[in-house]
Amino acid sequence: MSEPTSTSTSPNEAHVAVVHGPLVGAVLGRVVGMLAARAQCPIDRLDDALLITDAVAAHAPRFSTGDRVRVVVRTDESALEIIVGSLTKGGTEGLVADATLPGVGNVLERVADEVDRSPGEDGEQLRIRVSFA
Repeated sequence: MSEPTSTSTSPNEAHVAVVHGPLVGAVLGRVVGMLAARAQCPIDRLDDALLITDAVAAHAPRFSTGDRVRVVVRTDESALEIIVGSLTKGGTEGLVADATLPGVGNVLERVADEVDRSPGEDGEQLRIRVSFA
């Protein structure tokens, strides 16, 4: 399921690793909800963050290295950030592309304030930021 870590650098940060399967969405949604509440995230932005979480949960297993979806969720007074990785080569592009819905467009790029792709320690990383303002 998930592997909490005690080496968090911030009281509003969680490192989660969830085995591919039906619990990915439930675990990520609860972690995002908990940290967003602690940061006093506005409800409309919480809804946006949960849409992003659903997209990540639905598509990240396909691009994750290993058998787990690894995510870091962090918040401060101004934003919530979701970092997905380690992803396979081309995984960031694939995950973003798969988050496109007919008639809506790309959920990640449409809802988030920032979507950044970068190399990570063990593969690619996707950083998604939702500002509260």
